[in-house]
Amino acid sequence: MTRPIVYSIALGTFVCTTVLTIVSILTPHWVSYTVTADTGSQFRKYIGLHKSCSSVDDPTCRPFPNDDDCRDDQFFCSMWRSSGFLISFATIVELATLITFLVVMAGGKYKRESGWKLIGCFLLGDAVIEFASIGIMAYLFDTDSQFAIPGWSLDWSWVLCTVSASVSVVLAAGLAASAWLLPPEDDYEYLEDPIDS
Repeated sequence: MTRPIVYSIALGTFVCTTVLTIVSILTPHWVSYTVTADTGSQFRKYIGLHKSCSSVDDPTCRPFPNDDDCRDDQFFCSMWRSSGFLISFATIVELATLITFLVVMAGGKYKRESGWKLIGCFLLGDAVIEFASIGIMAYLFDTDSQFAIPGWSLDWSWVLCTVSASVSVVLAAGLAASAWLLPPEDDYEYLEDPIDS
């Protein structure tokens, strides 16, 4: 039986993972490049899901990938945009999961007893979507020629999204374990039978 405290801890943790996902979308730090010149100055380039920033460009950030980036490599652009779409879709699934958490927690003992299954499905669905996006990004990083130059690395936005997806899986497993291992909650006290008194 999943207790209210278990749901509360899971909800608090899941809110944190949702914030991690949103931060990973908003920051251009999925892939980064850093090189130091002989003069000691550093050149930095950061690429996010929707924009690219460079320490030498003016303006420093621009939309990514744009038409110039896609002129020679349509596959890269399609995959990059697919990854961005999947992460954005994952935030919608996360919003639905948050609403499901609140409905189950406010619904009383019966909803808490059976609601873990629905929440677990949402959590696993979110994780699958995020892992697909992370996998696409890692594939592009490993195989695309523009990242073959030494100095490129997967950056902290990619790590944040990986942590978010992993925690969703752990939360789903934790809710399932609590449903199977914890004894039923005792919301009701049984009245004595007046005949037996």
